[in-house]
Amino acid sequence: MATRIIGTGSATPAHVVTNSDLEGFLDTSDTWIRERTGIGSRHAATTETTTSLAAEACIKALEDAGKKPEDVDLILAATVSPDCTFPCLACQIQAEIGADNATAYDVNAACAGFLFALNSATAYIECGMYKNALIVGAEVLTKIVDWNDRSSCILFGDGAGAAFVEQADTGVVAMEQGANGKKGMVLYRYERPVQNPFCEKADEEVSQGSGFLEMNGQEVFRFAVSQVPESIQKVLVKAGWDISEVDHFVLHQANARIIQSIAKRLGEPEEKFPMNLQKYGNMSSASIPVLLDELNKAGELKRGEKLILSGFGAGLTYGATALIW
Repeated sequence: MATRIIGTGSATPAHVVTNSDLEGFLDTSDTWIRERTGIGSRHAATTETTTSLAAEACIKALEDAGKKPEDVDLILAATVSPDCTFPCLACQIQAEIGADNATAYDVNAACAGFLFALNSATAYIECGMYKNALIVGAEVLTKIVDWNDRSSCILFGDGAGAAFVEQADTGVVAMEQGANGKKGMVLYRYERPVQNPFCEKADEEVSQGSGFLEMNGQEVFRFAVSQVPESIQKVLVKAGWDISEVDHFVLHQANARIIQSIAKRLGEPEEKFPMNLQKYGNMSSASIPVLLDELNKAGELKRGEKLILSGFGAGLTYGATALIW
């Protein structure tokens, strides 16, 4: 018994922000951004929410799979930018789409969140606890970035991607995931500090961080280009595959230079590493499922092909999944 993706869906906000748009209020340029990141534009929510984008992506994934909301056993939502701390995004999705029979909860593994959710769903299905799952990565990162910081705000965009998975004879073959918490503070965002009547300085303004996403880009780059190839090599060993057998490497879309460096380290042609970050920027947990949906809808994924999904993110978290499409 295996867990197989049988439907995908995605959603992005209507408003598109080009690099040229950013030139109006940032000391930057289209050339500067493209040369360093490969990004040309990103989508920014104006009326959309994390929940509305996630629900739209989930409905599309169910339609692609030929399923109804009441068929869903489990909803796993990966996000670092939910609309509420609680109720969780997965429960809001459940209510929004009418998946009343589903268990629902969130996963926070940042940009690796979709993979962690997929691996969790696989474990549930393979142990027989559930027969299927609806997995979604959804983010509205434009509300947590500092739009005065040109080094970070240029990178991120909003969107959601979803996949419906169920029991099958073939599908997920092997999984690899992990974390390095000791390096976690190279990419972080603080929530509100403890400030209650029992604190000694409760009447004074207490601040820990800006409240915005903060990042040491060089450290994140170094982590990604070393850890992702290592994760991929480990999952290939678990799957019993030679790297030459892999048809597509569907990686987290953070930076074109990162993906190109990973391809070079693995000794594989860049053509095997599809990219859409030029249109969307870094959508954190949404980036892998949105790319997966685009490849699926474009007919670029054939049943029986071998795929490696791999991502990395705040935590620091990382993972890779080998699957047969």
